[in-house]
Amino acid sequence: MVIREATSRDWPSIWAFMEGIVRTGETFSWDRDTPEDLAKEFWFPKPPGRTFVAVDECGTVLGTANSVQNHMGGAAHIAGASFMVDPRHSGRGVGRALGRHVLEQARGDGFRAMQFNAVVETNTRAVALWKSLGFEVMTTLPEGYLHPTHGYVGLHIMYQRL
Repeated sequence: MVIREATSRDWPSIWAFMEGIVRTGETFSWDRDTPEDLAKEFWFPKPPGRTFVAVDECGTVLGTANSVQNHMGGAAHIAGASFMVDPRHSGRGVGRALGRHVLEQARGDGFRAMQFNAVVETNTRAVALWKSLGFEVMTTLPEGYLHPTHGYVGLHIMYQRL
């Protein structure tokens, strides 16, 4: 697996799995009916934001991540990030590789910490992954997320000093 900067040419492959993740509404806090053009705008942030893809030896996009400046002004040194892995490639270490890459890149870009604003507590695989990469749950907003099958569940804010 290789992780590289994403380009607009990667978008059709990203949207092919991203759309299903967004539409199911189980793990990602976008409107379930987010149109493709808006999703692309969200996923490819302006600098200092970055977007990455993990690809296999054939160039197949396995997953994607973006890294953004989470705050402005006196808190501009805090990065944020979002991740999506193609469900067909789940369990192969794609999320872990993307997570490590984004953390290294954020350090290299001069950020001092990374904050995840919205990790759905029922997304236990993601929560475990982020904890294994050094993140802490700083707080949980009770009933902060309306899950399509579990109803209102907690929404974690997670943090790691870089």
